[in-house]
Amino acid sequence: MSLKKASILIFIILLVDQLSKIYIKTHFQLHEDVSVFSWFKIAFVENDGMAWGTKLSDVFTFISDKSAKLILTLFRIVAVTGIAFWLVDVTKKKKSKILIFAVAIIFAGALGNILDSVFYGILFDDSNLQVATFLPEGGGYANVFHGKVVDMLHFPMWQGVLPQWLPVVGGKSFSFFDPVFNVADVAISTGIGILIVFNKRAFSEIPKIEIPSSESHNNLT
Repeated sequence: MSLKKASILIFIILLVDQLSKIYIKTHFQLHEDVSVFSWFKIAFVENDGMAWGTKLSDVFTFISDKSAKLILTLFRIVAVTGIAFWLVDVTKKKKSKILIFAVAIIFAGALGNILDSVFYGILFDDSNLQVATFLPEGGGYANVFHGKVVDMLHFPMWQGVLPQWLPVVGGKSFSFFDPVFNVADVAISTGIGILIVFNKRAFSEIPKIEIPSSESHNNLT
C-alpha cells in the first residue's frame, strides 16, 4: 500500500469520525440516547480522560484535572506524531500491506480523538442540559487543548445476573458491553487487533526477487 492510498484511507476515517461527532454534538444533549436496536444505542457521552473514562488525575492525585487534561493532550500529540513517522517509514520501505493498513487506521483514530481534545473546547459550548452550538458567540466550553472526546456508540448486548457458581462475581449484576466509544476508537482497536492477530504476516519481510546470474548476463549482452 502506497502512502497516497494510506492517506486516502486516513481521510475517509477522519471524515466519518468527525461528521458523526459533530452531528451528535449539535443534535444531542449530554447523556441523551436513542435505541436503534435492542443491542445498539446512540448514546452521547464525553470522555475527559483516557480509556474507560479514567483521568490522569485519578492516578496521580497531586495533579489537578486541568493540568492532567493538558498533559494527556500533549502526550497524545507526541504519540500521534510518532505514529505518523512510523507510517511514512513503513510505506517508504514498502513493508507488508497489512502493517501499513494497520498503522494507517491507528493513526487516523488517534488523530480523530486528538482533534476533539485540541479544538472541541473552543468550537462548541457545553452540552449539559442543552444541545451544543457550533462556534457559539459567547465562546466554547473550554480552552484549546482542553476539549472532551465525543463518544456515541453503545452496544448493551446482554444484561443480567451472573451465575452463583462463578467466583467473586457470582450473583452480581453484569452488562456486556458497557463502554461507549466512537469511530476513532474502532479504528485504533481494529489496527491494534490486526497487529496482534496477524503479527507474523504484518512484520514479515517481503522477499526480494533476484535475477539469476545467467539471465542477468543475457540481458546485458
